[in-house]
Amino acid sequence: MKKSYSTLFDPFHFPSVEISLKNRIIMSPMTHMSSNADGSISEQEIQYYKRRSNGAAMVITAATYVNQQGGMLGAPGADSDDLIPGLSRLALSIQEKGAKAVMQIFHAGRQSSKTGDFVSAGNIPEDRDGAPVPRSLTEQEIEGIIHAYAEAARRAVSAGFDGVEITGDLLRQFFSPFTNRRTDRYGGSLENRMTLALAIIREVLHTVRKEAGKPFLVGYRLTPEEAVTPGITMAETLPFVDALSGSGIDYIHVSLNSFRSVPRRGIQDSRSRLTIIQERVGSRIPVIGVGSIQTPDDALEALSSGIPLIALGRELIMEPDWVQLVLDGHENQIRTSISPLDLEELSIPEPLWNLMMSIPGWFPLRSNLTNS
Repeated sequence: MKKSYSTLFDPFHFPSVEISLKNRIIMSPMTHMSSNADGSISEQEIQYYKRRSNGAAMVITAATYVNQQGGMLGAPGADSDDLIPGLSRLALSIQEKGAKAVMQIFHAGRQSSKTGDFVSAGNIPEDRDGAPVPRSLTEQEIEGIIHAYAEAARRAVSAGFDGVEITGDLLRQFFSPFTNRRTDRYGGSLENRMTLALAIIREVLHTVRKEAGKPFLVGYRLTPEEAVTPGITMAETLPFVDALSGSGIDYIHVSLNSFRSVPRRGIQDSRSRLTIIQERVGSRIPVIGVGSIQTPDDALEALSSGIPLIALGRELIMEPDWVQLVLDGHENQIRTSISPLDLEELSIPEPLWNLMMSIPGWFPLRSNLTNS
């Protein structure tokens, strides 16, 4: 290994919980659309994660729905105790390779595709042709969703996971002034728009402290800005991360297309969003950064923002051996494009491959169909 890359392999100790990571590299949660129709874990899923768990210090699973209403087709579920055995197999398949296993728990809100019951903070549809108009959740339904997140966390504990990561399009829709135009305690002011996320955190933490007999991580993943107006801006995200840092969670995961991206609006700042968030709360809570990290030099650049942990998504799909290749000094052999000939070697489930091919430019394709 090149000496300059040694920082990537320093161990990390979470300050708020007795959990340590063997290095600074995390597998980012990525949709794979490969679970069984009932939300149970498929064999394809197990092999996919096994193939990617021998290098990263922590693996965050694909978004796992907390109830049927918030589910996505092909996504794993954590809405029933019947699903715990499969979830346990998944956790073990990750842990036996030396990585911590974290289940991402979510509600898709108006993006849900499982039941046809499209719900959100209000009745604002997605900005695309044919998008369904969601209905506004009642306060009673919101209380049920808060409980569903806590129950999903309980099932993650029972299945042997090392933690959960709270996220969801629904939570973003409640935080966004574009989609949340409510006049009750869940809408209106910035503080009110934080209410749902913070209530879920409280219930999840209460459940974890009651149920877990070992140290257990609770993180939160957020999108710091939206393209729509009026939407989430850094001016609103900064008070939100302040609130998150004092909520009792163990880390904040910042979702970005590129770790180098700068604010669109809301604040005038030429620094990256990641740097701004790290400098705001990094002394109080660990921040995970993600977004277009492909090479070890990219990873070092991301760490130079001050964040202690980086997440790789697309790159670990293309190159599951990324960590080992860097350790062995063979970073020039890291695969940066993909072809259909790679599927079996990389244990990419067919539904995920079809999704990858349906989005132009998402994954670079090799023009020649060779394995080199």
